[in-house]
Amino acid sequence: MLLTVTTTHQPATDLGYLLHKHPDRVQQFKQSFGTVTVLYPEAGDERCTVALLLDVDPLRLARSRGRNAPDFSLAQYVNDRSYAASSLLGVAMADVFSTARSGRCNARQELADSAIPLEIVIPVLPCRGGSEIAHRLFEPLGWAVEADPVPLDDAFAEWGDSRYVRLRLTGTVRLADALNQLHVLLPVLDESKHYWQGPDEVDKLLRSGGAWLATHPDATLITRRYLGRRGALTRTALARLAELGDEVEEAIEPAEDEEVRRPAAERVPLNTQRHDAVHQVLLDLGARSVIDLGCGPGQFLDRLVRTPAFARIAGSDVSTRSLQYAARRLHVDRMSERQAERVQLFHGALTYEDERYAGFDAAVLMEVVEHVDLPRLEALERVVFGAAQPGAVVVTTPNGEYNVLYEGLVGMRHPDHRFEWTRDEFAQWSDRVASTYGYAVERRGIGELDPALGTPTQMAVFTRKEGTDD
Repeated sequence: MLLTVTTTHQPATDLGYLLHKHPDRVQQFKQSFGTVTVLYPEAGDERCTVALLLDVDPLRLARSRGRNAPDFSLAQYVNDRSYAASSLLGVAMADVFSTARSGRCNARQELADSAIPLEIVIPVLPCRGGSEIAHRLFEPLGWAVEADPVPLDDAFAEWGDSRYVRLRLTGTVRLADALNQLHVLLPVLDESKHYWQGPDEVDKLLRSGGAWLATHPDATLITRRYLGRRGALTRTALARLAELGDEVEEAIEPAEDEEVRRPAAERVPLNTQRHDAVHQVLLDLGARSVIDLGCGPGQFLDRLVRTPAFARIAGSDVSTRSLQYAARRLHVDRMSERQAERVQLFHGALTYEDERYAGFDAAVLMEVVEHVDLPRLEALERVVFGAAQPGAVVVTTPNGEYNVLYEGLVGMRHPDHRFEWTRDEFAQWSDRVASTYGYAVERRGIGELDPALGTPTQMAVFTRKEGTDD
């Protein structure tokens, strides 16, 4: 099976630095199921192409197969794995290009951090759902997609098309993001994996997909397919994605094999409960103008827009892609002139003062502070509480003590979290901020209450004291 990556960034041979594979060398890497060859069919200043060729050894694959692997009988030997891209190619690519996937490149770090023109071609790709599913999965990530069905037999057109497509992706994308997207989406399109999936698959998914999967409109479909539709793993992954912000809209259904059935009222996703709680706080405060700081793709903004009580609404985020999703969700391009004057979206970093943050009755920091490095948190405090000075600030963040109740969770709820406070740590932080900037603070819990560990989400409501000097 074959995968090629081409760039026209100049000098194009810088692709070798990003991949940590020299264009003048042909390199081979042994895998448990075959051999990977990396070579450069073309390498010039204007255009450079790297090819990854995986030669699968069916006997070695069968012998390395775990006891719980999905294949059985003759399917171990008679299959399409020798020529069709699958989880085998995804695993091989992830191993061979592991440093490139991390985004590290000491020789060209600025380039590794930048989006560059890329063309990715996979000649034969299993695509359950047809070419339409390839468009659905890749286009929201910024790719122009060509997914041409492969005929069953060129000599017999009446037989129709096979389940395979020739995939060509073109776009301006950071190379590390492109490789991580392929690592996740190749087995998703095939809807099959060559190995047994355990709880560590959730961590793998979030490591490769956390930066983009949370805002993908088909995040639930991708998660379910990647995890083989295993209910418990899917539920855990979706819950952890929801912790990133407002990304997962679909309710997380209880697993079919749950021993204890919870009442329907307790099946409301935590993300929904969080939105309900913050929305009610804003209404109770009587806020007329609200800014959602770190608004992500705009799910909570959508709720604010649909609430007539809020006469002025703004959303800000450091991610331009998230703002694009938010604009699409809110149908900004189709808003009436009056509605457009009511809503504002803008790009901004919360560690830098911005006059556009000021002048609001209330500000929301929903699942935001835990994504800020602790040394930079004081800068955020100065920007929000010291410079912008809204009448009220609503902060939500995970309760780290509750994590032991998440099945299969190792470490924090999302790989981008810099910390997850205990209730005492959150109390100390919120008391210090309130005292420093002239606010009163009240703390509450959101989600199912555990008598010993509290609730999964903790919330602080800061209200500015009357007579506090600006």
